Amino acid sequence: MIAERVERLRKALRERGLEAYIITGTDPHQSEYVSPRWRSREFISGFTGSAGTVVITLDEALLWTDSRYWIQAKAELEGSPFSLMRDGDTGVPSPFEWLAAKGLRAGADGSTISISDFRKLEGKGISISITDDLLSSFWDNRPSIPATKAYDVPIQYAGCSLEEKIGRIREGLREKGASWTFISSLDDIAWTLNLRASDVPYNPVFVSYLFISQDEAILFADRSRFEPELASRLSSAVTIMAYEEAWIALREKAAGKGYIAPDRTAATFLGISSSFLSGRDISMDLKARKNEAEMEGMRKAHLLDGVAYVRFLSSLDRNGQYTEMELSRMLEREREKLDGYIEPSFRPISAWKEHGAIVHYSASEKSNAAVEGDGLLVLDTGSQFRFGTTDITRTLLFGRPTEEERRDYTLVLKGHLALARSRFIEGTRGVQLDVLAKQFLWNEGESFFHGTGHGVGCHLSVHEGPLRISSALIDVPLLPGMVVSDEPGVYKEGRHGIRIENLVTVIPDRSTEFGNFYRFETLTLVPYEKDLIDIDLLTDEEINQINCYHEVVRERLSQYLEGEALGYLERASSPIVR
Repeated sequence: MIAERVERLRKALRERGLEAYIITGTDPHQSEYVSPRWRSREFISGFTGSAGTVVITLDEALLWTDSRYWIQAKAELEGSPFSLMRDGDTGVPSPFEWLAAKGLRAGADGSTISISDFRKLEGKGISISITDDLLSSFWDNRPSIPATKAYDVPIQYAGCSLEEKIGRIREGLREKGASWTFISSLDDIAWTLNLRASDVPYNPVFVSYLFISQDEAILFADRSRFEPELASRLSSAVTIMAYEEAWIALREKAAGKGYIAPDRTAATFLGISSSFLSGRDISMDLKARKNEAEMEGMRKAHLLDGVAYVRFLSSLDRNGQYTEMELSRMLEREREKLDGYIEPSFRPISAWKEHGAIVHYSASEKSNAAVEGDGLLVLDTGSQFRFGTTDITRTLLFGRPTEEERRDYTLVLKGHLALARSRFIEGTRGVQLDVLAKQFLWNEGESFFHGTGHGVGCHLSVHEGPLRISSALIDVPLLPGMVVSDEPGVYKEGRHGIRIENLVTVIPDRSTEFGNFYRFETLTLVPYEKDLIDIDLLTDEEINQINCYHEVVRERLSQYLEGEALGYLERASSPIVR
């Protein structure tokens, strides 16, 4: 089937005089996670990961993806016409470098390639043409554009009205000398308007565009998703027009100097305007710094999530028999009992033994491994609440650990703790802290290649920009109110994976003659796996840090637990002594 699709695409290329086609796998909003309608990368290649670029020429088919998916992609592409390009690996060219070296006439769907990527291609001398969606002609029974019902976020959770948020965006436009902005990013639109929906699995967003000028705001979205009462409330600040009318209306509205985010805006926009100010969406920077109401909601979400997680842990027989999917479902059932819980914040990762080495492994009915005997389970899950979003990874021990497993777990934990206790001066970027989480692995000739930390939304996307803690040179300072993950790991193909993840938020620490200093407050409230800790590898400072964290977990959760769960919590959070 995959081979047939590739050949049909090649036929379309020949008809248009093109020699290559680029498929980003995203949607017209440059989203990381997309609705089934736009899962074009999966449709053409069979690869199910959330990141990657496909390039198909008249005689080659290539998939680039990053280190999180190398093992997964190798398995999913087996037997297909595709070759895996390990993006980021030494000596492997990027898809743009590869195309430039080949000198091919390339095409790309203008709605699913960003302005930034289109210009990068042009900048490398690549002959690139904007096309329609060439897959549509042979994508039978393609899913429709989603239009789930929208609902509003109460002011008690949002902390700020949509009128205030639009006002702050207009203020930002004036500061930049722009007359209007066109926002394509779905989570930015949802945040700005205090609205949510379910168009994308695990992401409470809705397919739309938002135009804001100094005197009007227009939301382009399917009208059927808004109940009359909600539409009436919105009408005081926003005009609703059909989603399909966005590009037509923009030609009329885009007078004067506009401001857009070229990495989040489709290249289709260039057919309307080629002169504009550019940068990050103003809403993105506003959204990244949670206000007091949002932080209160995030803390509440993590408290409840901790309660559910401990109840789940207390029910496990570590010498019993389960399956990967059974374990993640057991945890979800505990979360479903909580007030305000909606759904998972991403597809759960429940990875036993060698599956744990696949960074973003997701169990299926076919791969669902039996969890029995001795080994490690990487359990990476999260929750969407009405008032917040969680993301937590714990590596759980079943049976007895090997010395290598205990050593690896402890090295990862040491990096996790080092980042969590760091203090840093105002203006510090995530790249400056990244080595704190990697230093102990590096000392042993080991490492990990995914980001150490990603931003997290409040009842929004579990991956949120613009901040990151990674080796990437991202020029975004860490500021109070930002929520970011702390998740180092280590992955050994065919043996095991280990990851430990808490969410933390930036808070003020102190002010001195040298400036303002910040630190992290840990939001996640779940004990570490003490039976995997090699105490001989820990310093007294690290032991004290673990004990203090466990004391906080015990104090905050114990009042919500009883019986077996309370007993488990007391044992799991008891002090470590040398």
